[in-house]
This record gives sequence, C-alpha cells and structure tokens, in this order.
Amino acid sequence: MNQLTPCPNFIGGEWLTPSGASTPVFNPSTGDVIAEAPAGGAAEVNAAVEAAQAAFPGWRETPPVERARVFFRYRQLIEANFDKLCATVSREHGKTLAESRGSIYRGLENVEYACGVPTLLFGDTLENLARNVDCETILQPLGVCAGITPFNFPAMVPLWMYPLAIACGNTFVLKPSEKVPLCAILLGQLLEQAGLPKGVFNIVHGGRACVDALLTHPKVKAVSFVGSTPIAKYIYETGTKHGKRVQANGGAKNYIVIMPDADIPKTVEALSTAAFGCAGERCMAGSTALTVGKAADRLLPDLIAAAKAIKVGRTDQPAPAAQPDMGPVITGQHRDRVLSLVASGEKEGAKIITDGRGVKVPDAPRGFYLGATIVDGVEANMTLAREEVFGPVLNVMRMDDLDHAIAQANASAFGNGAAIFTNSGGAAREFKHRVKAGMVGINVGVPATMAMFPFTGWDESFYGDLHIQGKEAVQFYTQQKVITSRWFGGDVGDVWKK
Repeated sequence: MNQLTPCPNFIGGEWLTPSGASTPVFNPSTGDVIAEAPAGGAAEVNAAVEAAQAAFPGWRETPPVERARVFFRYRQLIEANFDKLCATVSREHGKTLAESRGSIYRGLENVEYACGVPTLLFGDTLENLARNVDCETILQPLGVCAGITPFNFPAMVPLWMYPLAIACGNTFVLKPSEKVPLCAILLGQLLEQAGLPKGVFNIVHGGRACVDALLTHPKVKAVSFVGSTPIAKYIYETGTKHGKRVQANGGAKNYIVIMPDADIPKTVEALSTAAFGCAGERCMAGSTALTVGKAADRLLPDLIAAAKAIKVGRTDQPAPAAQPDMGPVITGQHRDRVLSLVASGEKEGAKIITDGRGVKVPDAPRGFYLGATIVDGVEANMTLAREEVFGPVLNVMRMDDLDHAIAQANASAFGNGAAIFTNSGGAAREFKHRVKAGMVGINVGVPATMAMFPFTGWDESFYGDLHIQGKEAVQFYTQQKVITSRWFGGDVGDVWKK
C-alpha cells in the first residue's frame, strides 16, 4: 500500500494535522489514493480567520515596499522548486508535465505582478480642488480575505488570488479543492520560507462545511472563487448576503468560429489545444466549433487526424520519462459524467466522428482516462450543446454564415471566452464587436489573459463586479479613501521657524 502524503492545515504559522473525517485524494493516472484531505469545518475556519485577523494590523502597517520584497523572495523560491511543483500538479491532477509547467508559469506571472504593488497602490491628488482645498485618494486593505479554489489548476488559480491580496496589505485564508490539496501545501511552505509573518497566510482543507463557514464568518471581508456556475452563484449570493465582497468565476461553454478562409493547419493546431488541452478540464476550453459554410469540409479531415494522433497516458512519471499528449481526468466519477454526456449526444442524433471512450492505458488500467472525442452535427437543443462537459470533447455545429454563428454563441447562458479563425479583418472586427463574451480571441484558441489584464467572464460565467487579475483585482482587494483638506491661518510661513 502506498504511503499517504500528509495534508495539514496551516493556521497562524503552524502546520496542524487534524484528526477525524477525510476525503480521498487520487492519483488520476493510476486510480490510487495518495492522500487524505481533512474534512474541516467551522472550527478550523474560525481558527484560521482569527489568526489572520490577529496578523492584520501589523501586516497592514508593513510598508508596501517590504511586502513586495516578500514576493520577490517567493518568486525565487517558486523557480527553485519549479520541477517539484510541476510534478505535484501532474501527480494529483493529471496534467502533463508540459501543461503543469505552463500553468505554474501563468501563476508565477501573478506573483511578479504583485511585486509591483507599491506602484499599483498609487492614489490620485488634485491641488486646489477649490480655493485652498486639496483632494487625494488612497487605497487601503480590507482585512481578512478568503480564496476558494477548484481542482483543475492546483497552483495557478490560488496564485491568481493570494499574492496580490496579501501584497495589498490583507491577510488570507485559502481553501483549496479537497481533490488537489498537495500543491497548495507546497506553495504555502514556500511562502513561509519567503519570510511572510505568521498568520498572514493560512490554509484550511474541507468541503461545503468549510466553504459555508468562510462565507458566513463576520471577520471575512472578501471572497474569491473559481469553480462551476451553480456553486459560483451560491458563493456570490451567500457571501454578499453576509456583507462580503465576492468575485465568483463560474463555468463556460466557449465557442470557436471557423470561417471558410481560415488557415487550416494553424486552426487545427490551435483548436486541438483549445479543446483537448488539460483533458478539456478548464473553463476556457474551446468546447464547440462553429464551422461556417464549407469550413467543416476543409477542417474536419485534418482535425480528426490530429485528435486520433493524441497519445493518452500516465502523467505521474518523473522526467525524463516519455510524456503523453493528454493525461486522465480528475476522478472516475467525473469520467463517467463525461461519458454520459457523449452518450446523450449520440442518442439525440449527433454523430461521433472521433471516439475516445474506449481508450486504454496498459500500464495504468485503473486510471481515469478518456481519449479525444469529436461529435459532429450537434444541434442547439441537445444536452451536449447546453451543458459544460469539462472533458476532452469537441462539439461541431454547422452554421450558414457569420451572423448565424454569432447568434448561436450569444444564445449561450455563459460568456467566458469566444474565438474566431479567419484571414478577414472585417469578419474579425464584426465578431469581436458583437460576440457576447468577456475574453475574445482572433486566431487565438484560448484567449485567457495574462496577469496584468483582468480575467473577464460575463453572464453566468461570472458573479460580481470586479474580476480576478489586473487592476480590477487591486480594486477588489482594497477600499478607496478620499481625503479633502483645507488649512487655516495666515502665518503658515512662520511654522518652520518656531
């Protein structure tokens, strides 16, 4: 039997291993249980929040330049432990090592952005707003903030949240997904090594009881969340009801329009990555191809060949072992859900033109594997067209023209990302102007933004006002104070003499 990796909570600068109920953490490549995540609740959350609250006054008064230095050291430590972090993500989530590296680099960009916090916190001033009256604005931290993160990006999504929140002067409680707790623990250990004071950053493990305790705790001022749409809506409604700022990123159904004039080799390469990268387990996955006119006839032969060439296998093998092109999905239960959605499409009249349901990995027969799957002839009323699959499945919907394609994309309840592949500037401009999505790609299959730009989902892909990343995140983690001042007396010049 494999030795289980410990999953302690990190509260007030102490690593604490609780007893009691727990949930299994799987290695998706093999199906083996590799850890047990504690099923924490109100007691653990209260301890973490109280520790964060106690640390807040001192951390708030720490100059922004000194806060930034912590994250300069943190960046160096992440780079020094980069391979270990990548291996941890691949082992507990199932990403290939290349995908793990890419996701951690994206997270590292957010650490780098946080290193610039002294300038990000600049306010505005205006002398003589009125006669002898000056006005200024300053940004001040909120207090205790919380992050509730999903299974699909164990390092990147937490790094979207706590580096900037802490750099802005807040303290933080992280609740990682109970499916992938190990990377969060490693990131916390490195932050401790970077010299962050005790209590400024805390980690608690658990499920709904833990989430509800964070959402209702009176000392938590703000909550950041990434996950499915139903949970995002619940997080937003519950958190705001209890007086908190909330940014809740939900699910998506992202459409990629392929025009007849698209560069087919480049489109196939980008579409394969968008649809099947990370085994489709990302909210920016290009899950539906809207082929316009004769584009399908040009696209599908090469796309089918590319999908069939994707090698599926274990991702938990240390480098330099050969890596597959795609790893497993997160659990057997999730795999079965994806299979049921594909079966529903077939039952409702769609045609499976590339079938990954029977994929086998000989050296890991109990792993949670699916192959790349392409379903053609999907219609708007089908379950497969409406629900977020979150697996390596690409729907193909055939459109008469660009207007039809945009209308189909805009009919979605979601609004995370959308993309178009074309050589026509006019078509690209029309698409970016009219499509209903927060992030738009032009000949870019996954238009996810870098750290200095906000991650801007719309409609049921996001609940809140200020998005994760960029200047909006600085606004989210701070509150603005406006000071208007006027000084009386005609002997001001004598002050310096006395």
